[in-house]
Amino acid sequence: MPYITKENDKDFNLYYEDYGSGQPIVLIHGWPLSGRSWELQIPTLTDLGYRVITYDRRGFGKSFPTGDLYDYNALTADLHELITQLELKHVILMGFSMGGGEVVRYFTNFGSENIDKVALIASIIPLVKQKNDNPDGVPLDDLNGILESLKKERVTFLETFHKNFYNYGLLSQTVTQAQLNYDWQTSSQASPLATIKTAEAWADTDFRSELANVDKKTLIVHGDDDQIVPIETSARQAATGIASNEFIVVEGAPHGLNVTHADKLNEILRRFLTSN
Repeated sequence: MPYITKENDKDFNLYYEDYGSGQPIVLIHGWPLSGRSWELQIPTLTDLGYRVITYDRRGFGKSFPTGDLYDYNALTADLHELITQLELKHVILMGFSMGGGEVVRYFTNFGSENIDKVALIASIIPLVKQKNDNPDGVPLDDLNGILESLKKERVTFLETFHKNFYNYGLLSQTVTQAQLNYDWQTSSQASPLATIKTAEAWADTDFRSELANVDKKTLIVHGDDDQIVPIETSARQAATGIASNEFIVVEGAPHGLNVTHADKLNEILRRFLTSN
């Protein structure tokens, strides 16, 4: 299996999958899934002539967990390690949900010289938590409730979470039961510690001051019915803080629009990638 490893760190094993050839696109998955969550986008991107690379965040999918270091600096260093070891040039970064954090932090910590374009899809950027100066954010009590549930009843919580991910209910069965089962299986097999620690990272990190660091053409896509990451605290703010961006709102789309609105999203990505 393809892994990125380090000679001086026996615990570091980052699983990745590599498709096609051409200019590289690195896909960064959302919480609490794995690189496989991009499967409906990969064929479109490879058909356009790109080399598409997915990887599993540490502690998720087939990547090894670590005892600590699940903050965004550590996670973004993993992304940089992947880009460096695979000798990728003129990279296009696409981050879904939590993955938007690695995208923005990459510009902060490693600069933009090797980055060509960026896409933030249903991204948490710039701030999830509700604060006095971020009134549309998720209330602290709700975030603490998520962390408490992860510590006490993780697999049960994840079952409900994935339904909310797609706005799935009795009157709105937006995905199949098989899709819900697949997501639950993927997330429930992740490291419990990694699941909790990365949730703390996306809940607590404030990227607002870093938006100005994103100095490449950026696509921002968000559903206006996202019940996981409200559009007002994320995409709308990102669109005002990133200088060169194209902001597209997908009407009626939930958080998991990469599945429920896959055709729409793929067409948006195609237009973005083929435009000047």
